[in-house]
Formats: sequence, structure tokens, C-alpha cells
Amino acid sequence: MNTEKSEKAGFCLPSNELLPHPPGLVQASRHPRWPVFRKFLVSASFALIFFLLYKAHSIFCFVGLKKDNQSYHGKKYSESYDSYVKRIEEGYLAVPSAESALAASRDYATHPHLAGAVEDFQDAKDILALFQSEFGIPTPATEPIYPAGSPESREATLSTTSKLSKPAAWVDIYYPVMNTGNADGMVVELLGESDQPIWKADLLEDGDPRDETAAKYKHSVPPFHGFSAAGEAIGQLVYANYGTHDDYEKLVGAGVDLTGKIILARYGANFRGLKVQGAAERGAVGVLIYSDPRDDGSVTVENGYEPYPAGPARNPTSIQRGSVMYLSIYAGDPTTPGYPAYEMQLVLPLSWANAKLLFEEELGGVLEGTKLNGRVGSKKVRMVNDVDAKVTPIWNTMVAIPGHIKDEVVLLGCHRDAWVMGAADPTSGTVSLHEVVRGLGALYKRGWKPLRTIVIASWDAEEYGLIGSTEWGEDFADWIQQHVVSYVNVDVSVSGSHWGTSASPSLAHLIQRSAQDVPHPTDATKTLWDAHFDVGPYEGPIDAEFSRMWDKKISNEPRIGPLGSGSDYTVFLQRLGVASSDQGFGNTPTDAPYHYHSIYDSQMWQEVYADPGFHKHVAVAQNLGLLTLRLTDSIILPLNTTQYALELDSYVDTVIKSTYREEILPDLFPLRRAIAKLQDASFKLDEEKAAAEKAFHKALKKVGRARGPRVVRRIIQWIKKRLGIGAQEVQDLRFGVLKWMSSVGESRFSETDICKSHGKGPLCDFIRAAKRVRAANQKLTAFERGFLSEDGIKDREWYRHLGVAPGKHLGKPLCSTVHSS
Repeated sequence: MNTEKSEKAGFCLPSNELLPHPPGLVQASRHPRWPVFRKFLVSASFALIFFLLYKAHSIFCFVGLKKDNQSYHGKKYSESYDSYVKRIEEGYLAVPSAESALAASRDYATHPHLAGAVEDFQDAKDILALFQSEFGIPTPATEPIYPAGSPESREATLSTTSKLSKPAAWVDIYYPVMNTGNADGMVVELLGESDQPIWKADLLEDGDPRDETAAKYKHSVPPFHGFSAAGEAIGQLVYANYGTHDDYEKLVGAGVDLTGKIILARYGANFRGLKVQGAAERGAVGVLIYSDPRDDGSVTVENGYEPYPAGPARNPTSIQRGSVMYLSIYAGDPTTPGYPAYEMQLVLPLSWANAKLLFEEELGGVLEGTKLNGRVGSKKVRMVNDVDAKVTPIWNTMVAIPGHIKDEVVLLGCHRDAWVMGAADPTSGTVSLHEVVRGLGALYKRGWKPLRTIVIASWDAEEYGLIGSTEWGEDFADWIQQHVVSYVNVDVSVSGSHWGTSASPSLAHLIQRSAQDVPHPTDATKTLWDAHFDVGPYEGPIDAEFSRMWDKKISNEPRIGPLGSGSDYTVFLQRLGVASSDQGFGNTPTDAPYHYHSIYDSQMWQEVYADPGFHKHVAVAQNLGLLTLRLTDSIILPLNTTQYALELDSYVDTVIKSTYREEILPDLFPLRRAIAKLQDASFKLDEEKAAAEKAFHKALKKVGRARGPRVVRRIIQWIKKRLGIGAQEVQDLRFGVLKWMSSVGESRFSETDICKSHGKGPLCDFIRAAKRVRAANQKLTAFERGFLSEDGIKDREWYRHLGVAPGKHLGKPLCSTVHSS
């Protein structure tokens, strides 16, 4: 992959990324054929809007911008636009601050907000108030909180690309089935003679008073698993390492019968729901999942570090909650009509303190018991899971900022719900999003208006299985596929030292350039991109198996890897074909262990160990904002389809390498040949894209010499009447068009007059150039859609993307092309 920085200065990406619709791929839906007259009006209006934004006469966002425009004459158009864009970006980057981020975190991360809880609803309304405040939205007499499917809910989203002229914010309510745990009914115990309990796990976190919020809320959310089955199970204990497909196969291959057993597995290596699925498929009756200090790298009690909150090592009573939905099969509410609800397994989370005792009592001690040798415990283990499943309201908080081009949308989102306080997951992401909102709000208040429409979402119930984003995505699937050009996701913004990102390959160069334009959070000589190589401050030996896994994970750094599943981009990329990205600072073996989904994912831990000073939160916010601005305000969408086409070869290589017997693969030559044709088409379209951009610049120069204010007024009035463009847009056009409309006869204004004399004239050339840009952007947006299969991936048809998908046995990103070939 070519990771060198673009040679072209300025905002727009190089003109080498356009791709025609590839043969054999699913064609994106199109509008019905309009009359030529109306189509011409639309093209003309887009031309006016492009000209307006390009010359930046209508938007004086910052002091000094107007002065730059006044001295504009005699300079190249691109220089003026680059100057305008630079001021927009500089203005944005100056807004996110560590002080504001810290204050926001202390607001959001100091109370529980489990999806569907009262606190979660209050947070949804607080985010709504933030949107209203930052974008100048008047507070209505009646709260804009709408049940999903209601006319108000439908109108709120659908109007953003049609009638909306000013920012609007609202809350959508969805009604999935979710469960909650009952602490008094949770049991894990060892049984002795006559099946009488001889030991009982406490199944609670200690809530050390040195961490005030952890102590205060230690009983607020019982340790349980979302979508776990209620019931009782009794069986002998078998250790299954990470509970991966390979781990289970090794046990079965060694002659271990897992039927009727209770599996003890550690977190890590795969999604927790797949540990449970693998156990159920092999006849186990229950699963216990614990956090193992071997996966904490150097920062362990064995290496001399004090446990949190006295020191950076793991608190041994911490328990990881989380969903055990079979996420590789389906995301969202598993009871959604049209999709069967599958039976879940009995499963409970354990602390290391409790798991350690089971190793010592049943599996020959920690050293011997943590070997994957198929040893079966001599005593029985009884486990009881007491959960209550019911229809529970959840709340997605949304805001839309209409752009000049209303029907092209950039979507930005982060989930809001947490298993307890969630200072890292997801409050760190919510804090970074909070700063993005402040930055965009500051631009908007100073007069900036995005070229494309922006929609920002605070998703709910992500922790249960990406429910809020998935329900909205399925609710507005047609609208999303018609209008959304890219989705920018953030989840855990900060939990460690290593900055990483995953994305659709078409976004890789944009992400790299943006990260190289953001300062490093703690080293003024570096950029955010350099944080790919950052590690934590602690030292010490680490477990050999974990070390191998970590080395494999970072072997290709710095890189922008593919997306699998596990966060809110899933429905947009994997089901709807929207180019997507995700980013954040993650944990390394030399960072303080991240108490994932525990009461110790707390504000104190975040301030002391994860991000002292909150500079990482700010860096992520700055990069998210730059990505959003560059997706929003670039004339040609910065989607690099050639990078994508070239990367497909490596996807096929990955499939071959991951196959244990190559002879079971189908003939891959037709696939290689199709990829080669796609690459050739992309190279040719790179040339077309460059030509289109050149024609656009050339046409701008010609129309800049025109005059004729009377005709401009008539054109503005006509476009306003026929296309419904609002008053502000009309005022914008008035500033932008006065310079170039004199070629149209004042007394005979019609669509035929504009391109009179066989289509000659600067205005007609400009309209054609703008139309060419418009067509290019439609093809760029459609590219990711082209990988969708209506039939979906075999055995998990909800996933429709034939380029990437979550691994069936891992949940991590894997190529799905060959799986469906």
C-alpha cells in the first residue's frame, strides 16, 4: 500500500481515484428519470453551489477571511479556495480543548448509564441539549423525542436531504428486547458430596473506596452477559484457553468430550459470544469467562506492580460484562421480525480472584490448570444465571446540519450506553465527539455551512449488540444507501497509548493525511500518525503466548486495517455498503491494564492512567473533525477506489494463507482476473477524474469574468421556486454568482438560453463541469455498495459485503470474497 503523503497541497485529494461502475457488481439504486428541463435546473443549481463554495464569497467564517477574498482577484481560484479551507480547518482545530474534554468526561463518566436505564435516557436528553446549544437550535415547547416509525421520526431523518434548511436535533426511540441481571440470583459454586456447596463465588467487584465512583456504584449493574440465557447448569469444569474454534478443536481432537461440561475460558483472541457459541455447538451446558492477568502484559502483580487503585495492575475482583450475542451471524435486536431468535447459552462472567480459586481447587493449580490439556475437574460446578428479558426502550440522539448539497450526507457517530460508568468505553468516544460538536458548532456560528449535509448520532444499546445503530440503519436503509457517502465512527477513544485505525481501503489515504495534520498529543515534534508506535510507560516480562499474539497484531504497523464487527460501523459497512472508519488509542502490553466493562473503567482510572491531561481525547477529536470536514467540504469526495482495487489482491492472499488445505479452495483464477479488470478500470477512471477536475478549474476561470446582476436575480428566484432552495442558500448564491452570469441574455432567461449557440459559453461549460463532478461523486459513493450481495454471505445472510466481514470463528475482520464466490 502506498502510504506516502500526497504531493498536492491543499484540501482536495489527488484526482486519481474515480472508478466507473464495475461489471458484475451490484448497481446502486438511481432516481427515476426526470424531465430534461428539471434535470437541467438541478445541474445548474449544483453548479451555482459549487461555484459559491469554491470562491468562498458567501462565508466569512473568521476574521481576516473576507480580507483574503477581497485581495483574491488576480490569483488562481484554487489558491483562494485552499486559503479558505485552511482557515476553516485551523478554526476547527483551535476549538477542542483538554479542559472541555475533562469536564465533559466528569459529567458523563461519573454515573452508570446502562442501555435502557433512567440515567441513559437523561444522557440522551443531555446530548440533545448539547446539539441544540452548539448549533443554535431553538428548544421547542415539546421535546423532539419520537417513537421509531412515527411520522415525526420518519420526517426528522428523511427531511435532512430535502426540506431542512437549518440544523435540527431529535431523539428516536426504538423498542428491542434486552435483558438485565439480578445479582441475588447469580450463583457459581463448587459442589461436594451429595451435591452440597463447598465454595461459592461472590460474583461482585470490591468497589475499593479509593476510587469514589467505583465504590459508589459497585452494585448498580450486576456482572452479567447481555443476551445470556436464564437457567441453571451443573457439570464438571474444563479449561478451554480463549475458547476459540482452534482451542475447542484441540480439546475434541485430544479425546475430550465436552458434552454436559462447564467451560472455563479467558477473555481475549475472539469475541465473547463466539466462545459461548463454540461451547454450545460441542454440547457444553455452561460457560464461565474470566479476565486473565497473563493478558495484561508487563503490568501484573507478579511483576511487582500494585493492583488498582493502589497501582496500575489489574484489580483482581474486576469483572468484564458484555454481550454474548452471536455477532458473526447477525447484529442488532435478535427478535426483529423476519429474523429468527436463536437460543442463547448459559454463561456468567468471573473475576480473576474467583477463577484463580477454581484453577487451584479443580484443575491442579494456576500453572498446570492454564494448560490446554483437556483436564476435567473432579467436582461438579453449579451455575445459575438470573436474567430478566423484556422490551426496553432505547434512545438514539441525532442532529443534522444541512449542507449546500443536501442529498449527500456524511454520518458521524459514537455510542453512549455503557456497562457501568464506561470512562473509556464509550465515554472517551463520547467526549471526543463532544469536542467535535463544539468545533463544528463554532464554525457554524461564525457563518460556515458545510458543502454536504452532516448527520451526527449518539447511538444507544451498542453494548448489547450494536442495537441502536443497527435498528436505525435497517429503518432507513434505502435513504442511507441513496444519500450517505461515508460513516465516521468512534467508540473507545482512549484506553491506552497506541493509536490505531481501521477503515474501508478507499479511506486509507485520507485518514493518513488527516492524522499527519494533527499534532501528537504529548510530543510536539510528532504527529498523531506517529502514535501508531507509542507504547505504555511500564516494563516487565510478559506471557509468551500473549507476546506472540501481540507481535502478530502489530507486525504490519503502521497500517489501516479492514473493519470486521464490534462497533456501530457494522450495519453501515457490512449490510448497506457505506465506506466507514473507526479509530482510537488502545492498550499495549506496557500500559496499565484496561478494566474493560468493569466498575473500574472509571473516571479516576482514565485521569490517572489512560490519559492524564486528556490530550489524547483532544487529538482524536481533532482528527475526527478533520476527517468529517474533508469528507464534507471537498468538491471531489476523497474516496480512493484505486487503493481499494489494489488491496483486493491481498484479501485473496489472506484467504489462501488462512486455509489449512489449499485443495479445498475453489478455482481463484476467475476472481484474480475480475480484480485485475477492476484495477484497470480504476486506473482509467483516475485519468477521467483528473480531467474532470481540470475542466472544473478551467470553467471557473472563464465564468469569473462575467457580469449581469439582473439576470442573476431572476435565476435565483427561479431556482428558489422550482427547487425549494431556502432563503439562506439564495442569499449565498447572490454573493457567489454575480461575477459570472452576463453571458445569459437578460430578456430571455430559459434553460435553452443558458446553453445557446450549440452549448457554447462560459456558463454552460461550468454547468457541464459541475455536472461531471456530481457524476464522479455518485460513482465514488456507489463503489462500496458494489460489493453487496442481495443473498448475503452463506450461513449468515444478514452480512452482505463480499469484500470484508467479521470472521465466522473470530469476529475479527476477514475477507469474505472467496466464502461467497
